Amino acid sequence: MPSTHPALARAESFCRDYNIRIPILQAPMAEACPASLAIAVANAGGFGGCGALLMEPAAIREWSAEMRTGSNGGFQLNLWIPDPPPRRDRAAEDAVRNFLKQWGPEVAAEAGDVTPPDFAAQCDALLEAGPAIVSSIMGLYPPEFVARMKARGIKWFATVSTVTEARAAEAAGADAIVAQGMEAGGHRGAFEAANAEAQQVGLFALLPAVSDAVRVPVIATGGIGDARGIAAALLLGASAVQLGTAFLRCPETKLAPAWADAIGRALPEHTIVTRAFTGRPGRSIATAYARAAASMKAPASAPYPVQRGLTAAMRAAGIKAGDIDRMQAWAGQGAALAQAKPAGEVVRTLWDGARALLA
Repeated sequence: MPSTHPALARAESFCRDYNIRIPILQAPMAEACPASLAIAVANAGGFGGCGALLMEPAAIREWSAEMRTGSNGGFQLNLWIPDPPPRRDRAAEDAVRNFLKQWGPEVAAEAGDVTPPDFAAQCDALLEAGPAIVSSIMGLYPPEFVARMKARGIKWFATVSTVTEARAAEAAGADAIVAQGMEAGGHRGAFEAANAEAQQVGLFALLPAVSDAVRVPVIATGGIGDARGIAAALLLGASAVQLGTAFLRCPETKLAPAWADAIGRALPEHTIVTRAFTGRPGRSIATAYARAAASMKAPASAPYPVQRGLTAAMRAAGIKAGDIDRMQAWAGQGAALAQAKPAGEVVRTLWDGARALLA
């Protein structure tokens, strides 16, 4: 029997449209989205996800094949829209390299010479994999790629961080809008990197404004970690929610133990938005490195992806040593709500609780 509550009815309509049982999407978190996590979420009735930012086409195909081996549920593949090539400043990079000496191995002079995977080849791999959804962050797909997606019956979910971005995404053909509040862990989805800190909008302000501004379904993400947050997001106009940090402590995510443990202890004020890991603003646990990099004495971060290359040795050393202060410990402001339980159990428990609150 269909629900009579408008928020639940809207969520159930979304589920019917996308052939899922529970309106919970797993955020496509680059480097924290093994197929095992997506399989568990999809088998529980939600949507799996893969952040393919750093993946070569062969890896995208392999991930998709593993996903389909473990589940017949839906999943999304996600890419960043590339920024223009970064402007290099060797003197500034040397200052960052010198700063990083106190946090890990000496950084090689060529560490910032990072070449990302070929975006066009990645896009071709997404179409070949044929997921139900291809999603975007940091901008909009080119019109010709959108046309190719539509021709194959693939839906496009566009991540936005402002109402202006949401309107642009809808006009470009997005089938749904993922409204990312500033509470979200990991990278900010701002279309313009330079505006990412200045235009930080909380989810409770962003979500109703985006829902009023567009006609396509809206998916809420950022800081949601329990049934109360899901119910509130649906009341504010969302048709579904997307959770990232809420899944990081699940065993299927295979996260470094020190990072998973730190998430469980992190209060909202224990996170920080920083460029110090990659050159793009992202919300991390306020580790000793993140705090030191925010000091007036610290050098400015290099642009993305140069900074990511410069910090790679430190981050790898942190993982090897189990040292949270040197890890890229992304976490949203709702981190402490994350449960160290199987992902399928998390999906079912959160949805049961949200339905009870809205019944």
